[in-house]
Amino acid sequence: MSQDITIYITDRNGVRHEVQAPTDMNMNVMELIRSYELAEEGTIGICGGMAMCASCQCYLLNDVLRTERNDDEEAMLADAYHVKDNSRLGCQIHITEDLEGLEIEIAPEQ
Repeated sequence: MSQDITIYITDRNGVRHEVQAPTDMNMNVMELIRSYELAEEGTIGICGGMAMCASCQCYLLNDVLRTERNDDEEAMLADAYHVKDNSRLGCQIHITEDLEGLEIEIAPEQ
C-alpha cells in the first residue's frame, strides 16, 4: 500500500513549503513543484523532464537522497548556471517512500 510522504521545498522567493508527495504516481520532484505551482509558470521543467535544460535545478538541503547524479544529469549541470556541490535536477529525483523528509531549495532561474 502506497503512502504520501512529506517534502519541504523552498521556492525562489525564500518561502518554505511543506508538501505531500504521492509515492504511487511515478512522479519526480520537478513534477511535484509544478503541481503545487511553486515556481512561476514556464520557468521549470521546460524540457519536460528529459534532463536537457536545468530549469528544475534544485539544491539538496539534507542527506535524505542517497542516489548519485546520473551521466545525463552530470552533463547538464556542467553547463548550467548557479550550480553548487549539492545541485540536482528535480526531474531526475523520483518520489519514493525513502524520500520522506527531503528538503530542497529551487535554484534561481537560468
